[in-house]
This record gives sequence, structure tokens and C-alpha cells, in this order.
Amino acid sequence: MKKNRLIFILIIFIMVMAACQKKQDAAAASTAGPVPADTEGNLLVEVKNMTPEKFEHFFAVSGSLEAIQDAFISAETSGQIKTIHVQEGQRVQKGELLVSLNSDITRNAVAEVRNALELARTVFQKRQELWDKNIGSEIQYLEAKTNRETLENRLKSLQAQLDLAQVRAPFAGIIDKIFKKAGELAVPGLQLMQLVNLKRMRVNAEVAETYLGKIKQGDSIEITFPTYSDWRLEASISRIGQVVNVKNRTVLVQTILDNSQEKMKPNMMVTLRCRDFFAPAAMVVPAIVVKNDLNGTYLYTLERESGSSLARKLYISTGLTEGNRTMVVGGLAAGQQVIVNGYNLVKNGMPVTVKR
Repeated sequence: MKKNRLIFILIIFIMVMAACQKKQDAAAASTAGPVPADTEGNLLVEVKNMTPEKFEHFFAVSGSLEAIQDAFISAETSGQIKTIHVQEGQRVQKGELLVSLNSDITRNAVAEVRNALELARTVFQKRQELWDKNIGSEIQYLEAKTNRETLENRLKSLQAQLDLAQVRAPFAGIIDKIFKKAGELAVPGLQLMQLVNLKRMRVNAEVAETYLGKIKQGDSIEITFPTYSDWRLEASISRIGQVVNVKNRTVLVQTILDNSQEKMKPNMMVTLRCRDFFAPAAMVVPAIVVKNDLNGTYLYTLERESGSSLARKLYISTGLTEGNRTMVVGGLAAGQQVIVNGYNLVKNGMPVTVKR
């Protein structure tokens, strides 16, 4: 008995819910806008007259920025850091003194050699005067000459060592980071500071090897910056790598950018938009009008029969799609009219009227 009562209540509940749904559907139908139609009740549509037009397809790849002049400065000889002449963030010119190392021992050696050289030059001058008068032995003359030349070479070597004790900027730029302090030991190959010039930047991007046959050096590209959403640059490919990375099957693509305003920074992410297909004259339709069924890909065209305009389903072959544009490679000819507004309301053979 209880079981029958539960079934009865369930049936009543289902009937009430169905009635409510009908009321909602009726309300929705009454508030929906009317289907656009002409005075004869034909659906109003808009069409596109097909003419060949330019079609391009692009692919996007991520990359990063690199300063062309970016160096970690180190000393060429070992020594204690005596003075650091610059600060982080300071702009320097090429050849400007950055760091001085303790060179007291070398300076003392230079002073000693100079004194000895002065004496050697005097002795050589006297020996030469005597030799010119055929006085004295040849060996004495040669010894004096050799001693003078040896000391001159020794002085040049010591002066070169003094120059190595002064670390200078190899190019103009900005001191971005200083890693050592005065009093610490400088060793060849150990970083003292980082010097970077932001005036010219290089973009490095890894492009899949499948695109190698579609891009070439000199091709135009568009560069966007996630950091600056409203900034776009036009550039060209300056270099394509010659070796494919075996780990990810990519090849290096580079381009050079002018950065006179210094908005771009090293390691900043960028996006490259590269063209991999171009057709100067193609049939192009809005991507949204292209549909599919069990028989293939189709769209609706406008045909005139016995003075009437009818919508006709036309099966086509499509190519690439770029944004909201699709290239049609088969089934559609120049001069045909494709329905681009009202395409979702028409059926094959339906009478329509072109909106004026």
C-alpha cells in the first residue's frame, strides 16, 4: 500500500515539473525576438561576393631577449682589489677605469728597471762613441747594447703588468651588478661585476623543425611583449640556426632589435608571430559560416532560380584558418555569393531575401 502511494506521489511530482517547464518555454518563446524577414516572410540574409583576396597564415613561438653586449668583467691578473671606481647602476664609457688592483710590487720593480735602464743607456752611448773611434773591444759594445735592450723589454713587460692591474670597461654600458668589494682578492676568470649595454637586443626563439621549410632569413615577423601588452614591433629574421636540437627537435631563430629607449631588458619574454603561408589570391570566408555534417564540410550560398533567391548547401574543401578567416581550396568559385549573416537560420532550398 505504501509502495503504491509513493509511486502515485512521484507521478504527480513529474506532471507538475513538466507543466512548469512548458510555462517557462512559452515565456521564453514570447520574449525571444522575431526572426528577421521581409514582407513576404522570407528570411533576411547578408552575403559576401567571392573574389580572390590575400590570405596569410601565422604561427606564434615564445622567445627571450638577450643584450648583444653583456659581459661579466673579471681581472686578467691576480691581486687584491684596491679601489672600485664605479657603483651599481652607473653608466660608463668604453675604456673607463672600473677597478684598480694593488700593484705596489710591480710599481717598485718598474722604478728599479727605469733606474737600471738609464744607466744602461748611458753605458751603451759611451761604448758606442768609443766603438766608432775604434777604441775598445766589440764584445764590450755588444754587451752594453744587449743590456740596454733587455732592460727596455723588461720595462715594457712591467708596464703591461701595471695595465693589467687596472680593469677597464670593454664597451659603454651600465654597471648592473658588483660581486666583489675592496680588499677582496681578484682572480682571473672570477666575476667582478656585470656590464650591460641595452641599446641593441637579440631575440632568441626555439622554432619546431617542421617550420624550417616555411621560414627563411629576412622574413618579416611581428614581436609582442607580455610585459607591454600594447607594444608591437615589426622586425625580420636575422639568423636561423644550422643545427636541430635533438632534445626538443627545434632550431634557433634570432632577430636584432633596436632598443634606444631601453624599454627591453635581458631575459624578458617575447612572442614572435611568423608567417608560414601566403596566398596572393585565395577564396576566403568567415570561419564561423563553415559547418560540418556526416557528408563533409559545407556552407550556404545564394542561388537564383526562377526569379527567387534560395539558400543552397555547398560542400567545400577548406585549407588553413587564421583568426576568423578560413581559406577555401575547393568547391567555391569567384562570383558566388556566400551567406555570412543568417547562415545559422537557413536550410537548403529555403527562400531568402538579401538585406539591402
